[in-house]
Amino acid sequence: MAPPKKSKKAKRESKKSKKCKSMSVGPIEPRATESDWWDSFWQKNSPIPGSSIPTDEAEGFKFFFRVSKKTFDYICSLVRQDLVSRPPSGLINIEGRLLSVEKQVAIALRRLASGESQVSVGAAFGVGQSTVSQVTWRFIEAVEERAKHHLRWPDFNRMEEIKSKFETLYGLSNCCGAIDASHIIMTLPAVQTSDDWCDQENNYSMFLQGVVDDEMRFLDIVTGWPGGMTVSRLLKCTGFYRNCEAGERLNGNIRILSEGVEIREYVVGGVGYPLLPWLITPCEYNDISSSMSGFKTNHEAARSLAVRAFSQLKGTWRILSKVMWRPDKRKLPSIILVCCLLHNIVIDSKDKLQPDVALSSHHDPGYGQQCCKQVDPLGKAMRENIAKHFCSMAKRRLHQIDQSPSSLPKLNLTVLAQPMFELEPT
Repeated sequence: MAPPKKSKKAKRESKKSKKCKSMSVGPIEPRATESDWWDSFWQKNSPIPGSSIPTDEAEGFKFFFRVSKKTFDYICSLVRQDLVSRPPSGLINIEGRLLSVEKQVAIALRRLASGESQVSVGAAFGVGQSTVSQVTWRFIEAVEERAKHHLRWPDFNRMEEIKSKFETLYGLSNCCGAIDASHIIMTLPAVQTSDDWCDQENNYSMFLQGVVDDEMRFLDIVTGWPGGMTVSRLLKCTGFYRNCEAGERLNGNIRILSEGVEIREYVVGGVGYPLLPWLITPCEYNDISSSMSGFKTNHEAARSLAVRAFSQLKGTWRILSKVMWRPDKRKLPSIILVCCLLHNIVIDSKDKLQPDVALSSHHDPGYGQQCCKQVDPLGKAMRENIAKHFCSMAKRRLHQIDQSPSSLPKLNLTVLAQPMFELEPT
């Protein structure tokens, strides 16, 4: 007699049992994490005779990633929770090893610092273009969320320190910072082009405006607006403008000068901005009195802090100074913000960058200077009072030096006494 046939149900259960046995041979070992990324990176990219890469490893690290090793470790600690790779879906290199948090941060920093293509950055680290793209965006999202405390408006005590520095260095009483704006140039697909994004130099661009303190730290930024706007229109579209107009910002202590006039808090800006009670621009060229001449010199010196800050920003994070190839306009503001956060982290960490990091030219090369004709009468009166006070203070200090030079504190009298009508960013 033939053996009885198994039912279909019994066959399915038998197959399932065999499959389970084959899968439970032993525990799955997680893939090793790549922790020696710097040694392999330095070996592959170490300097050759005649190259601009420093031979010292610590300086070489700053050359490639724009931060010291200590600051790099701090950035890793900020984003570790968001970037830690977990098997089996974690990001891996070409050898199949999971990318450590440190290597992910290095990839993202190198992409932002160099502005090189994702393919070039990937080749330097032994990963593919898609991995560079994913790692960079994950890093940007993490820094945007975890490092927000590095870019905020100063509290009362910090603002008093800033005002004291501006008065000591530039003779400007109650000055809270300097403001400027820069274009981030990009190419756009034909379907996305419009006159709004096409600026005065026929580039497609996005604006970045920032207010900086005496250390060139960003205190307030706004981005995302089309580069086709004027600087004055950009200002009026910002929360900074609305807050200042409403008396919710630059509303600290009023300074009563020896002449009996009152000076409120303000920032200094270029001729592209309107003259307002809280935004002091240079005096017109055809309206320079003796008191205005010295004021104009020091106003320009103070305003150049913002110019130099943008040159430092775009020179350090060169992705902002190169033409971006068809970026997602919804994501680009996040990239710009993160570069500003990293700029501030470098300053807060007291890192010393190589002197040739900043752009050697203006941060907006090829762009002509815009000129805004809007003059608020209260702003004009404010500027005249500041200029008169500046002139009287400069004369008083020079007289005191003649009388007793050794008893005075060391002040920046070069700026106070000598005319400097053209200040190049350093």
